[in-house]
Amino acid sequence: MKILLHTCCGPCTIYPLKVLREQSIDVMGYYYRSNIHPYTECIQRENTLKTYAEEQEFKVILESGYHLEDFLRHMVFREKDRCQVCYYLRLSATAHIAKQGAFDYFSSTLLYSKYQQHELIQSIGNSIGQSLGVPFYYQDFRIGWKEGIQVSKSLNMYRQQYCGCIFSEKERYVK
Repeated sequence: MKILLHTCCGPCTIYPLKVLREQSIDVMGYYYRSNIHPYTECIQRENTLKTYAEEQEFKVILESGYHLEDFLRHMVFREKDRCQVCYYLRLSATAHIAKQGAFDYFSSTLLYSKYQQHELIQSIGNSIGQSLGVPFYYQDFRIGWKEGIQVSKSLNMYRQQYCGCIFSEKERYVK
């Protein structure tokens, strides 16, 4: 079985990659970066992921360009539903590449985070998968939350303090 795994960053990739490989699943990553702000944060996360991917012999497709303006256009007047929109953008991009690459499934490292909305991610993933003919693979990776953190710290990985979008960055600093 081949899965294209949307990867948001290196630390969140650790546990899902381990578990999927233990299940003898052939995993390739896809780094969607247009939602990550500022650009320096995007590059820092990408570089951390690339370093980890090389160490793990994990192939990762990197989104080309940095389409922040397109991301923001999708968010205008939807700020309260921004996570839903963002999940859709990332999962849809992943599913399209999975279809082109003849993957059996697509999934996301978002399912590792205890801060993400799993039911919403699963619903959006299933809907996209059904419309494109590439099923969404749901697995709750939150059980490995602490393990992933410990490994990322032992590897001295860059660990971000917000999901990546401009809105979560604001929430991080403006109370």
